[in-house]
Order: sequence, then structure tokens, then C-alpha cells
Amino acid sequence: MGTPGKVYLVGAGPGDQKLLTLRGKECLEQADVVLYDYLANPVLLDHVPAHAERIYVGRRGRGRYQDQHEVNRLIIEKAREGKVVVRLKGGDPFVFGRGGEEAEAIAAAGLPFEVVPGVTSAVAVPAYAGIPVTHRTLASTVTFVTGHEDPTKEAAALEWPRLATANGTLVFLMGMKNLPAIVEHLVSEGKSRDTPVALVRWGTRCGQRTVVGTLGDIVGKAEEAEMEPPTVIVVGDVVRLREHLNWFETRPLFGKRILVTRAQAQARELSTLLAEQGGEPVECPTIQLVAPESWKELDEAIADLRRYHWVVFTSVNGVRPFMERLRQRGQDARALADLRLCCIGPRTARELSTYGLRADLVPSEYQAEGVIDAMKAAGVAGQRVLIPRAAVARELLPEQLRAMGAEVRVVTAYRTVLPSVEADHLKDQLRRQAIHVITFTSSSTVRNFCRLFDSREEMAKLTGDAVVACIGPITAKTAVEQGLPVTITAAENTIPALVQAIVQYYSRPALPRS
Repeated sequence: MGTPGKVYLVGAGPGDQKLLTLRGKECLEQADVVLYDYLANPVLLDHVPAHAERIYVGRRGRGRYQDQHEVNRLIIEKAREGKVVVRLKGGDPFVFGRGGEEAEAIAAAGLPFEVVPGVTSAVAVPAYAGIPVTHRTLASTVTFVTGHEDPTKEAAALEWPRLATANGTLVFLMGMKNLPAIVEHLVSEGKSRDTPVALVRWGTRCGQRTVVGTLGDIVGKAEEAEMEPPTVIVVGDVVRLREHLNWFETRPLFGKRILVTRAQAQARELSTLLAEQGGEPVECPTIQLVAPESWKELDEAIADLRRYHWVVFTSVNGVRPFMERLRQRGQDARALADLRLCCIGPRTARELSTYGLRADLVPSEYQAEGVIDAMKAAGVAGQRVLIPRAAVARELLPEQLRAMGAEVRVVTAYRTVLPSVEADHLKDQLRRQAIHVITFTSSSTVRNFCRLFDSREEMAKLTGDAVVACIGPITAKTAVEQGLPVTITAAENTIPALVQAIVQYYSRPALPRS
């Protein structure tokens, strides 16, 4: 037998992927095997190496638990094979998560392990519903209670008389299916029927739902709202604070799942801004940036830089390959000292600045038409212009520059291709109306998105209930040509402007009913 591996019992947090701890992320990044449950956000698996084995060992709300002995066996078996095993558990491993049982089994097997605490839903979920579990004037204590005791116990361990007479906050986890019994026990032991109660389902996630009532009416309200697990139950006067502290569910994009079709390497900015506004980004890149089929043209242009007067970057994507090819020739930014540099927009100019270069010209309109107007004003007649860009792009810019009397050379710095996309999964989400907004940040993202469908009819049927948002008029024009009705077009061709346009759309006053 070889050297045994190690087991990490990692708390995945309550659901919001950003509530994973830094240590938890580190463990996932080095995992060979990950065993995860139903409450762990599946997006967290993006941190796991591609070679790692992923094993689902959870269960859905009212379903049967995965046999704990089988879970323990799998953990131990994989660790004995010398693998780094991560047991990813919703919330905190040691708060009603069977982490203690798993740790006992691992220790008994003589295997090394580490416990990585997570943000427990007992605190985080009420906080996302605007409910502090303690408050200086309302609750000096908080009690975490399991709403589902081990059915093999000979007698219940919960002391209902004490729970009912406690002046602080009660937080029940895993108790949704036992809500009527929980209410009955508390009321029968003396808890006032007027005591506030909040039910929070899928707390900290885009689909969070909160129902507020009292012990006297919460069961009926839960049935009417069809509340299901996973739901956290909060009992106590602190629930009243939700009226003033409900910060999460009041954000403009709360409850909206927004498809991000941008290249994976560039999706973070858009996803982050959407999440800050309360939306849930669903990343599904429809383009991938790859090298040209040949570097010959770009290398020749770089070798002959001294003959040019201008270099025009029409996308942030063209900057890096251009500068990397320059570096591979043993050169750096000094090779561009005598050239004027034009960038199509501020984001491209910022990318250029990371190489110590400042754009001489950034048009006020961030598209080809803006570059044309700016270059015309600068005067390019008789000058030589180099444009490193995508293999397939609009010809408007080089054509118009030539019409002004410039000598223009266009070279390929990168290509955009359709990456591997789980089209069936995407179609299923659209079919279930689980995608509310589809965003496009370039004409390439539009065309490749449309290629995922068997026909225009299928695409129209599946996307009919979603709002289409485009970064600018050129992208919007492509979407319309491809058969996608565009609802939102950003005021300028930038990611922040696109997000702002989506926010404005959902913040507009509702139209009066006729």
C-alpha cells in the first residue's frame, strides 16, 4: 500500500459561491476527488482541477439520505489510494452536517484530515433575509436547533419547554417538513402565537424566497407559498427587523438569472457586476479566443513596425497577442515609441496601459464608426496604419481609412471559435424559463449562440421568454439579423454600460394595467 492521501472536510457555505472561504478554495484547487452534497453550490466545482473525480453523495429535500456508511467508505477508500479527497458540505461541516460522524470514521481509519469551517446557513441565511440573529435590544441569545433529529434515537433530545421559554432567537435547520410539529411544540409549551417567524428558502442564492408570519399563521402561509426544503426557520422578535433591513432581495436584479456568453477568460467582469446588482450570472461562453492559424502576418508586421505611423487596436483581445509576439522577438514597448496608438475604447486602453503604453487616441464612440471619426479628425491621409485584430471582423474601418488616403494593413492577432458547450443543458434551462436575460458582448457571441440550436424556430421557441441585452448597436443588429429580438442595448460599448442598461430596464416603473 502506498502513502495515504489526505481528507479535507470543507464547508461550502450557505449557497452564495462567494461565501466559500479562501482555505476552502485552496483545498478544492488541489483535489483529486470531490464528494459533494445537494446543498453545495455546483458552481464551486469550477475550482476543481479538470482531472479530479466528482462524486455526488447528496439527496434532495424530502428524499432519502445517501447512506452515511457508504459515504464514509468512499472517503476512506479514495484517501487510501493516495488521493487528496475533499468532502464538500453545505454550510459548516460541524453544524448539523454529519461532519463529526465523517471525521470520526476518517480518524478511526488512521487517515490524516483537516476540517475547514464554512459560513453556516444558520447565520448567513437570516442575514441575507435582513434578519440579524442577535440584537442588543431584541435578542441576546441565539439557539441553533435541528429540525430533523436522527429517527433511530430512542427519545427526542430537544427540550421544548426551554426552547419555548427562551427570550432569544431560535433558528431551525432542516425543519421544513416538520414545521407543523415545531409550531405545535412551541405553542403548547407557552410560546405566544404572535411570535414572529420567517421561512427562508435557498437563502443567499438568486432564488431566495422569504415568507414571514407568526406562530399562529406560518403553517398556512407556508402551504400557500408551497415552501419546500432547503428552508431555514427563524423564530423571534428579530424577524421584525426585516422590514427595514431587507438588503438582498431589494437589489434591482434580484431573482434574475442572466446568461453570460462572453469568453470564459473575460467573463469575470460582467459576472461580478451583475452579481453586485443582485443577479445570478450563468456563464456559458459561446466564444473562445485562440491563436491565428499562422503568426506569419503578425510577425512580419512587427518586424516592420518602423514603417507605420499608427497601430489601431479594435478590441481588448488584440492587445495581448500583439504584445506577446513583440516580446518573443526580444522587444518591448520601446518598439512602439515613434508610433501613435489608437484604442477603440477605455477598456482596450487600460489593457494597453498594463504594458506601459498610453493610447494617443480613444474615440468618444466606442465602435468602428467612432474610430473612423477620430482618425479623420487626426488626419491620416498618406499615413500607414496597422490593425491587429480578429480573423473575422467588420471591414468598415479599413475601408474608410483607405478612403481617407491611408495605407492600411490588417493582420490576424487572434481567432474566435465556438468552444465546447453543453447545449442540451442550456436548452433545458431556457425551456424551464430558468434564464431571464441573455447577454451578448460581440457579434461573435451572437452568431455562435445561434449555432447551438437546430433551427431558428427552435431558438425562437426556447428564447422567447428571455430578455436579450446587447453591448451596443452593432451587436444588436447582428442579433436581430439572426432572429433574436433585442430588448436592451447599452448606451455605450462597455461592460458597465451593459449592466447599467439591464438595471435600468428592471428598475423602470411597472406599466399600469388596462
